[in-house]
Amino acid sequence: MKLRYLLLLLAVLACTSIFIGVEDLSPLDIFHLNKEQASTLFESRLPRLASIIIAGMSLSICGLIMQQISRNKFVSPTTAGTMDWARLGILISLMLFTSASPLVKMSIAFIFALAGNFLFMKILERIKFNDAIFIPLVGLMLGNIVSSIATFIAYKYDLIQNLSSWLQGDFSLVVKGRYELLYLSIPLVIIAYVYADKFTVAGMGESFSVNLGLKYKRVVNIGLIIVSLIASLVILTVGMLPFLGLIIPNMVSIYKGDNLRSSLPHTALLGAVFVLFCDILGRVIIFPYEISIGLMVGVIGSGIFLYMLLRRKAYES
Repeated sequence: MKLRYLLLLLAVLACTSIFIGVEDLSPLDIFHLNKEQASTLFESRLPRLASIIIAGMSLSICGLIMQQISRNKFVSPTTAGTMDWARLGILISLMLFTSASPLVKMSIAFIFALAGNFLFMKILERIKFNDAIFIPLVGLMLGNIVSSIATFIAYKYDLIQNLSSWLQGDFSLVVKGRYELLYLSIPLVIIAYVYADKFTVAGMGESFSVNLGLKYKRVVNIGLIIVSLIASLVILTVGMLPFLGLIIPNMVSIYKGDNLRSSLPHTALLGAVFVLFCDILGRVIIFPYEISIGLMVGVIGSGIFLYMLLRRKAYES
């Protein structure tokens, strides 16, 4: 799929998203907005659209980076437990700093997510049975342990409702003033593009990378920092979007290959298109009610994930 087709599809879905909602707003109304329509457009619809695009792009790129540095097509922030660690960090921040700013919560979530990623990579170094499915299963088990610990702590300190609010991704609460933290993902995506060639080389293995003069450990650490920061930003702002970082990079690799620099723009755009499509679908299925984006992405994403598992031999190379 060519880049311009993805851009065109994104533009069509973006325009469609703006005009879907309980509050009536048609394309003709854009030229003579009343006060209520202007408030709906600029304080709800456009912020929601921006958060969908940024979250879709950044999480998809996270998955691409993790798959590259772990050399496994089935590793992502979901299957490596990164999102679970970030959620535990947010829970700890709620316990220690009840009135903390979003930036403080994001910082604590980042520390936990980064620690979880380093732990996952250390476990990978000790795994001799290097099977394409076994490695993400280890990450899923680790993530479930962390999630169980977070649930236990939440029950003990009566914070289970606060924890559940970050369990399902939801764009319905995104309004002006509540999503701007996501803008921090944009420079991280730019850094990922700058380091794209180095991530590609790192994906060939440590010994090969060192022989080419690449500082392997530093590049891997930079990749893990980018993934941890973006995961923390997204889960704090819109919640968990499962399997997004897993399926989008795999779909792109089918027609673009594994060169990160050439596939990164396609991954970013396809991720935004996929999340936007799921969001629109969730809004129209039971209109005027809404299905959360976390559920829509989870259902569609898990179906694609199962399909990839059944065809795993094609993705192991």
